[in-house]
Formats: sequence, structure tokens, C-alpha cells
Amino acid sequence: MLNSPNIFYKKQILIYGLGKSGLSVFKFLKKENKIIKYDDKIRVNIKKITKIKFDYIIISPGIDINKCNLSKFLKNNFKKIYTDLDIFYNRYKENNKITITGTNGKSTTAKILYDVLKDQKVDVRLVGNIGNPVLLENKVTSKTVFVIEASSYQLEYSKLFKSNISLILNISPDHLERHKTMNKYVSAKFKLIKNQSKKDFAILDTKNFYIKRKLKSKNFLPKIIEVKKDLNSTFLRKINNQYFNTNGNKDNLKFILEVAKILKIKKDLLIKTLKKFKGLKYRQEITFYSKKLTIINDSKATTFSSSVSLLKSLNKVYWIVGGQAKKGDKLLLSKKNCKNIKAYVFGANKKFFIKKLKKLMKYEYFLDLKSLVKKLSLEIKSDKKTTHKTILFSPSAASFDKFKNFEKRGEYFNHLVKKYINA
Repeated sequence: MLNSPNIFYKKQILIYGLGKSGLSVFKFLKKENKIIKYDDKIRVNIKKITKIKFDYIIISPGIDINKCNLSKFLKNNFKKIYTDLDIFYNRYKENNKITITGTNGKSTTAKILYDVLKDQKVDVRLVGNIGNPVLLENKVTSKTVFVIEASSYQLEYSKLFKSNISLILNISPDHLERHKTMNKYVSAKFKLIKNQSKKDFAILDTKNFYIKRKLKSKNFLPKIIEVKKDLNSTFLRKINNQYFNTNGNKDNLKFILEVAKILKIKKDLLIKTLKKFKGLKYRQEITFYSKKLTIINDSKATTFSSSVSLLKSLNKVYWIVGGQAKKGDKLLLSKKNCKNIKAYVFGANKKFFIKKLKKLMKYEYFLDLKSLVKKLSLEIKSDKKTTHKTILFSPSAASFDKFKNFEKRGEYFNHLVKKYINA
């Protein structure tokens, strides 16, 4: 490890939450500190824990201090609360960090940037929400560059963390069951920029309503780079990668170009990487393509906003939508955008989705994904008129009504497609 003053040394520390993040914190700090581990799922005497005078409380991203067993204790000790990002920053202050947040596109943008830097022979690590938890990287040197995907949950309680280059890709209503209001959600995202200095860079989509409003409300220290212009069509032709045909992925690409300018990466070298980029599993992933049919598995889409840009990019779409709806989610599609879309709704939140869709497009409802795909396979085979059709699995909802996570949901969809559509 690099030598740097460590404030998390020889201290009494409570680690709250024992998922991947909490366990990585324990592994990182256990030799040098006195540590108590706690998780809401563990049966222990809470009174004993609350009587201890901790120097620091490290909470995992999944812990909501308003809804947990130690809620009152955490609120009374709020100044002592830190995150794995803070420990990480304290240890690796001198390393270059590029941090990506936003409602949609974080993982994809982080992976593209990682690939770009790796192809430039940079010692780059992909950490955070994607890849390893930030504290599990080994053999870090002063030249190591970190590409970090950060969620609002991680940023919400961080106090020390600072990034050299920050990207806020977009902001739309999400995680309101946790943050309660859009203002609090936006503020959590903007912590990334709030902590930066004049030497740092912040790259933002200033056409986004919430981002634009936040920038007007306060002055921030870093150099603000506005992402406004459309991509050059000649540049896109040079890349010649169908993955970047959709509006959402074009938007992600705009941010990559801005980072490349800051890092002085030559365009011809950048194009080489972008040409071979294949995308991430279950994120606008093209799982089947022929002259007559395209199947896209976008199981990661958990809000309407994460599906809309893709819907606008396609023609003759069979849109599979449904799951555990997000609080405050809005479908910002006009009727003219929906002429070539038919929705196939599944899952428990039937009323929510039908209410949103019924005035915009034709729809059918199914109790489960299996019966939906079976019916859809028959419909596709009987449609002889349409030259090319797209099945878009973009649920616009969380998976927890039926599945453990979006990966399991995406995997199950692929299984059904192979079984019933033979694709």
C-alpha cells in the first residue's frame, strides 16, 4: 500500500452492514483497529453496541439510517459516519481517480473508459459498483488510475472522498424510497462535485433538467465541462459499432470523448478501442440479430428513463415491461414516439404499468414472463408483413417482485428466448 497519513488507524470502529462492501472494509482495517461488525440480520445485544464509544462508524451503501436497527444511534453519531469511499480516498489520495455517477449508464461508461485506458497500457482498476469493492485492489502503485462507479447510496454518507475527474451522466427520478425527495437524491449525486477543488474536472450533461437546476443554485469549484453537442456522424462511422447506434449509448460516448480530451488520448487510438466494445451483460445487450429480428436484453433497466432513449431509437418494437415499480417514476414518452411500440406487461404491478401505458400504445398483460414469451413467439411468427422486428426486454422496474436481482432476471429471459423463440 502507498504511504499516506491514515486517520483510520488504531481506532475503535463499527462496521455496519456485512455485504461485499462491509466485508471489504473489515478485511482492509482489521489488522490496525479494534473492530465491531454488525448487520441487521445478526441477532446480538444492540444495547451493548450502542454503549461503546466508537471513533468511526463505517456504513455500507445498503444501510438507510432512517430504516435500520441502529437508526437512533446512527443519527446521534452522524459526524462519525464514513464510507468505504472515504477509507479508500484517505489511503490513495495521490492516485488519479475518475468517478462516474448518474441514474443510467454508469456501468457501461465505466467499462468503456476502463477499456480505453487499459489499451493505452495504463495500470487502471475498475472498482465500486462495478468490479471489485474499492478496498480490495492489490499491488497499487503511485501510477495506478482508478475508474470508480459510484451510486447515490455510496455518495450519500461519504465525507472525505474526492475525485480528480467526475462524471454525472444524467439524473432522473430513482431510489426515492430511500432518498424521499428529488432534491436529496440530486444532492447525493452532486456530493461528487461538491468535494472537488479548482484543479479538478466535472463533466456534466447540462441539458438535463435536474443537473441544470443544481448548477444554477450553487457555485462549484471544479472546471465544469458541459456535454451538449451531438456526436459527429463521421466519427460514428469510423467506429462502425452497432452498440453505439442507440441514443443512450451515444450519450455515454460523449462523456468518454471529454475524458479523452482531458487525458490527451489520441482519437485514432480511442477509435480502436470503441470499435471492439461489446457492452455489458443485460445492459442494452444485443443477444440475437438477424435480418428479420433483433433481441435486446436490457434487464438492468429499472426505471422508465433507462428504457426511453432505447425505445426512441428503434422501430417496430415488442416492449417487455414490468416488475417492482419505482416510487415517483414517470414515463416521458409522447404518443408520436409510440406508434411502432406494443407493450407486453408482466408481474405484480399490473395497475401501475397499465395506467402509464394505456393512452400511449397497445398493450397486453401476462401474469408471468414465461406465458408472455410463449405468446410473443406466436405473434412474431404470424407477423409476415414487418421486414424487421425488435424484442426489447427493458422492464423499467426493479426485479425484486420475482427475482433476486436484474442478472437473474436477464438470465431467465435468455433461457425463455432460447426455448420458445429459438433465437
